[in-house]
Amino acid sequence: MRLRFVTPLLVLTATMALAEAPAIAPLSDADFPQFSTAEIALGQALFWDRELSGNRGISCATCHHPRFGTSDGVSLDIGEGGIGLGPDRKADPKNYPEQRIPRNAPALWNVGAHGFTVLFADGRIEADSSRAGGFRTPLEDEMVTGFASLLSAQTMFPVLSSDEMAGHYEENEISTLVRQGRITGPDGAWEAIARRIAAIPAYAADFKSVYPEISAGRPIHFTDISNAVAAYMTFDFRSDGSPYDAFLRGEAALSDQAEAGRVLFYGKAGCGNCHSGALLTDMTYHAMGDPQIGPGKAERFERHQRDTGRMRVSNNPADAYAFRTPSLRNVTLTAPYGHAGSYRDLSDYLRHHMAPGSGLADYDLSHAILPAMEVGKPDLAPGEEASNYAAIANAIKAPAISLSEPEFNSIMAFLKALEDPLAVAGGRMGIPDSVPSGLPIDR
Repeated sequence: MRLRFVTPLLVLTATMALAEAPAIAPLSDADFPQFSTAEIALGQALFWDRELSGNRGISCATCHHPRFGTSDGVSLDIGEGGIGLGPDRKADPKNYPEQRIPRNAPALWNVGAHGFTVLFADGRIEADSSRAGGFRTPLEDEMVTGFASLLSAQTMFPVLSSDEMAGHYEENEISTLVRQGRITGPDGAWEAIARRIAAIPAYAADFKSVYPEISAGRPIHFTDISNAVAAYMTFDFRSDGSPYDAFLRGEAALSDQAEAGRVLFYGKAGCGNCHSGALLTDMTYHAMGDPQIGPGKAERFERHQRDTGRMRVSNNPADAYAFRTPSLRNVTLTAPYGHAGSYRDLSDYLRHHMAPGSGLADYDLSHAILPAMEVGKPDLAPGEEASNYAAIANAIKAPAISLSEPEFNSIMAFLKALEDPLAVAGGRMGIPDSVPSGLPIDR
């Protein structure tokens, strides 16, 4: 993207054009479900406990850690079969992983808000009033009932992924059930995990104290686990204390440069067309030409490394290579960027984003952060049988945006103003001292 330099007067002019920036209602308690202290504490323990994973070697927090902005600090992480945390994570030589996780771990800020109606980069879990449960998931009619929220339903799927938490075929009871397609029902993977948790006395007591039906004698189901985890995530990762939030509430002004960036964001640069509202996302899908790296979203028997995004869910060719608009809350804390984490640097990613597809031709892996491991598929393999960069470029519908260097820097200042001091500190609750299983905690 070409950037031309202009005088600061143009930045001042943009700052004065307040009519270009829409009025946005600030986040408040009304935007978030409320939970009891006991349910939140139970969910915190489960979120940090490796007992939920097939080999008892990884927790939700391993890939969504407060140290890395509730992500993991790498482009594509190693799930089961990994040792360590963040950029220091590596393959376990005693249980070598089959491949990297195909997509970048999304940040969790505000995912429990009522306004989050789409989860995962391809929206495979989304609100749908036509469904009996109120949302659509990959399990369709096999989806069990009992979820308290869309977020609760989302938490049930990472434990089924062999690359994320379940483990590889026949390594453990959970991974074996998953590979056999036995997910739901009393003999499925979810209830096998629930039985694990119920066998731990402290968890059994906590579930009875939180849920009256369990106290009355009903067994613990995995939906109870997912409901508690969702309650914790909603509370701990709520983020509405940034300078931008203070601005929206009329409590304080933004800095001059951030204010100039805000006006550009919602005006000339057009960022607010997709990153809209207080959550800074329109909860829909756009093809922006991000480089595809890693194994792609392919079945084990498939050779390609493509990730066609929303099209995998909708089966509509018009959705090819389109991904959900991410929220920009605390975006400065959540590197790397893109559905595959192809850019480690926010300014580099923003320059690519403002000229969609511009980085495809000469993209190289120096922009990514990838833990070292031997991989069956190359980390970067553009071409017809791999990630197909020509098709990615052809799917782009967004126009390029031309900004001066001062204007670009102003938008970067506005993005910095989305950073919540509470998020910098790692959330509201911090890392627990221990979990009921007694397993190690990722710190």
